[in-house]
Amino acid sequence: MKKGIFFGIALTAAMLMGLGTAQAKTQFVTIGTGGITGVYYPTGGAIAKMVNKKKKEYGIRATVESTGGSVFNINAVMNGDLEFGIAQSDRQYQAVKGMAEWKDKGPQKDLRAVFSIHPESVTLVAAVDAGINKIQDLKGKKVNIGNPGSGQRQNAIDALEAVGINFEKDLQAESIKASEAASLLQDGRIDAFFYTVGHPSGSIKEATSGARKVRLASVAGPGIDALLAKYPYYAKATIPVSMYPGAQNDKDVDTFGVKATLITSAKVPDEIVYAITKEVFDNFDEFKKLHPAYSTLTKKQMLEGLSAPIHPGAMKYYKEAGLM
Repeated sequence: MKKGIFFGIALTAAMLMGLGTAQAKTQFVTIGTGGITGVYYPTGGAIAKMVNKKKKEYGIRATVESTGGSVFNINAVMNGDLEFGIAQSDRQYQAVKGMAEWKDKGPQKDLRAVFSIHPESVTLVAAVDAGINKIQDLKGKKVNIGNPGSGQRQNAIDALEAVGINFEKDLQAESIKASEAASLLQDGRIDAFFYTVGHPSGSIKEATSGARKVRLASVAGPGIDALLAKYPYYAKATIPVSMYPGAQNDKDVDTFGVKATLITSAKVPDEIVYAITKEVFDNFDEFKKLHPAYSTLTKKQMLEGLSAPIHPGAMKYYKEAGLM
């Protein structure tokens, strides 16, 4: 009888110890995204939700953080403040090479790629009454180029310089977040704004649906062609105006773009990166339904536009799935 009691106590103690160990093994990870009206935030949220459905299996609890965008996310991942972040492919390239914001810091050798997500177009939204039909018409205008720490800011600067416009001398440049730009345009406080984003975009819909008439201006020409030839992470893109019934356009808009990518650090354990990669790819059809920008996405395309080394955890899954 006593043996039975002692055995029961021992078993209960063992179970409690086991429970404590299981709880102790839960690893918390945060995914840095962008503004809550963009595509990054719901994408990060969906990835976290997929992983959290299997938190007992993986021992991972994922959360999402709205951030200033690509540069912030890369720096936060490198500093260990975030485990994952969404960043434009051009920013990934620049960080790995020690260019742009990382010129003084040098190459970010611990930066790792997980997968790319969707194409993002450099979108120029302009008020019709400002007389802006194309990027070359921006001289002397009040234009938002994006907040410091966002990927779109450098895209805007690159595009402007490619057509001979100095953003510091030739524009009244604003540096606000893209999520705030649509209301400022409608209020008449700016004439145009740049936004590197997947389409359709809630912010662009807001901008083109107000009382002030708005069009999507083209970002094209010989100067842009030269820019694309110089930088491998840029490619031509077209914005279907059918996505924005309120826009004062009669044909699709020519521009260029980059890709959104999920990045991490070499210091993040393989099993965590493997779990996140597996859940997204194993639930690929569900993932594609998140946003119209993903409608034509293929698994193969999600391995394109990655200029940082692929994290071993992600690579393990790609090899298992026959994608590599």
